[in-house]
Amino acid sequence: MKNISQLISTPLTTPPSVLTRYKANLLGYVQITKPGIILGNLISVAGGFLLAAKGDVNVGLMLATLIGLSLVVASGCAVNNCIDRDIDVKMQRTCNRVTATGEASLGSILALAGLLGVAGFWALAYFTNATALLFAAVGYLVYVGFYSLYMKRRSVYGTLVGSFSGAVPPVVGYCAVTGKLDIGAVILLVMFSLWQMPHSYAIAIFRYDDYLAAKIPVLPIAKGMTKAKLHIVLYIAVFALVSSLLPLTGYTGITFMAVTCATSLWWLAMALKGYRQGINLQTWARQVFGFSILTITALSITMALDFQ
Repeated sequence: MKNISQLISTPLTTPPSVLTRYKANLLGYVQITKPGIILGNLISVAGGFLLAAKGDVNVGLMLATLIGLSLVVASGCAVNNCIDRDIDVKMQRTCNRVTATGEASLGSILALAGLLGVAGFWALAYFTNATALLFAAVGYLVYVGFYSLYMKRRSVYGTLVGSFSGAVPPVVGYCAVTGKLDIGAVILLVMFSLWQMPHSYAIAIFRYDDYLAAKIPVLPIAKGMTKAKLHIVLYIAVFALVSSLLPLTGYTGITFMAVTCATSLWWLAMALKGYRQGINLQTWARQVFGFSILTITALSITMALDFQ
């Protein structure tokens, strides 16, 4: 029988409360929708929308577009996590997802993805127009079908295919206002597709061990670091040229031109540092990745304000 001092020194352990478990489960479900990706897409959608609106902003339409596309993106990300659950367990950054740990059932996640997708596509269909809805649907199909189910695991060109779906959000925002595919929408599509490439290759470099363990044939693994660095530089250079088409064709003004030149050239200079002798590629790739986010955020905000 324990004496009083032993009882006092024995730590009290209590099972986690029901509320704590619910919070943990809810957080897990939220994480599989990839909130960071949703936030990034919100900024680009708003940029495309405000560029097309040219100061005449329909707030209701804008909110419907933002919410609708966010739900569609969340649905696609959830389905992607279901598809990738077998490779996620092999990667350090994804092994704790509820799809990888088994804390959430496949059926429940697919049901959530279905609800989000239906709600998102309904909002776009009801409040926007056929062009915006079509781009959202094609982007979803490319991301979930062509990229997640097939290209990601089988081809070095998976990143290129996935870049199209990543470029769809600003086009949806733009077309929600115009209702048509014009030169401005095409420039946005190409511009954001090109941006995706060095952004994704940088991730593949500093997450090299993860992709190698999961046997995903991204460019640094399939073709080597030398080719990956070259492609990063070339894609940034072409991205800079395409971005300048918005002011050159009269969609934005001189402020946008100044911002795109400054950010793109700085990004390009940063990418060229990858050729320095003895450079730490992990650190360099993280810097290229970080500046890619700064670049596209700055351009999205600027084109929203510097419309013509």
